[in-house]
Amino acid sequence: MNPELLIKNGRVIDPANGIDKKCDVLVVDGRIAEIGSIEGPLASSAEKTIDAAGKLVTPGLIDIHVHFREPGDEEEETIASGSTAAVAAGFTSVVCMPNTNPAIENETDVEYIHRKGRKTRKTHVYTMGSITKKREGVELAEMGLMTEAGAVGFTDDGRGVQDPAVMLRALKYASMFDVVVAQHCQDDGFAGEGVMNAGYYSTILGLPGIDALAEDAMLWRDIQLVKKFPPQRIRYHAQHISTAGSVELIRAAKSESLPISCEVTPHHLLLTEECCAEYDTNYKVNPPLRGAKDIEALKQAVAEGLIDALVTDHAPHLQSEKELEFLAAPFGIASLECALALYVKALIEPGVLDWPGLIGLMTAKPAKIINIDKGTLSKGAQADITIIDPDAEYRVDVNKFRSKSRNCPYHGWTLKAKVEKTIVQGEIRFSAGD
Repeated sequence: MNPELLIKNGRVIDPANGIDKKCDVLVVDGRIAEIGSIEGPLASSAEKTIDAAGKLVTPGLIDIHVHFREPGDEEEETIASGSTAAVAAGFTSVVCMPNTNPAIENETDVEYIHRKGRKTRKTHVYTMGSITKKREGVELAEMGLMTEAGAVGFTDDGRGVQDPAVMLRALKYASMFDVVVAQHCQDDGFAGEGVMNAGYYSTILGLPGIDALAEDAMLWRDIQLVKKFPPQRIRYHAQHISTAGSVELIRAAKSESLPISCEVTPHHLLLTEECCAEYDTNYKVNPPLRGAKDIEALKQAVAEGLIDALVTDHAPHLQSEKELEFLAAPFGIASLECALALYVKALIEPGVLDWPGLIGLMTAKPAKIINIDKGTLSKGAQADITIIDPDAEYRVDVNKFRSKSRNCPYHGWTLKAKVEKTIVQGEIRFSAGD
């Protein structure tokens, strides 16, 4: 063996294998070779040694919901700039959403994303394909060909598939290829032209609201569609759930052992509709920020193990777009580079989760949803590793973001937990000291 990298004295957390202990990690030929107490010739012959004392050593973080805007809106973000931001945030794998311009709807589009991702030499870049052509919800896209090209799932993210018959056909086709169908749960009949949560604040601000029923109704409908399939043949994923009603629906579905997973974002765990009171468009997001009761329901769902993945829904926009009035500004928050610390603030500091629980929701569990061989430090696994200083504090400064966009409502927040190094395929792709 020719050891490339030895990480010593860290607290190694690998939820996939039930590991949480102080030990060493040895990387050989870009793969995990050993975990334990590594001494003698192996240790002394390593090309590089990292002392991780006081740090957490985890599988590389995985974000299965990002928007890198390429092709079509490269002025907001590119796969290169998004990947650079992601690796600095500790993410070694990301999944791009297909609501680009044009949408990702055929095998050539999928291959384009993967080729651009490989060229960056930062993170592993995956993509989902559109469920329907042009994301119009009418005609199914080329799901089989996109699966062959490497698409890890399908979604019309940004829009929910309104026609239940179309959604049923999509589930049938996806079941043939063993890929997940992810849904932006929003019934446009309830959402209308809403721009924030429907309720007290939308009323006093004079803004059209998006009722929580928009999310709940579509999720309920899709659960009924899922019930039509044998559990082993279908995989359904509810994206960025935001309401207490959705939590109840997910709880009931999982009690029936239905093949349903779901995700939640940092903004839906930390911010409420009241943040929109000053018409600050950095808080305009879809699904919209909800009420305090919804946040409590989401946190309880995390504590119960009902939530399967923590995602950013990183949605960069130009400053000029976000400076438009609230009705006209686009939906979206850019938070990729402070995501880990936001989850610490939302979940670890209040005692909802411990570190192994948090890391599991950012590694092994999202990897399972999209069925990739990642999110673990198992012997022989690709050496995607994140080293975290759990006690480091810093102030969020959007002007230092590696992302092209600055539409982040957390500017000036003091957060705890900082990524020290990100290792992809055994190669250090980010180091906080550089």
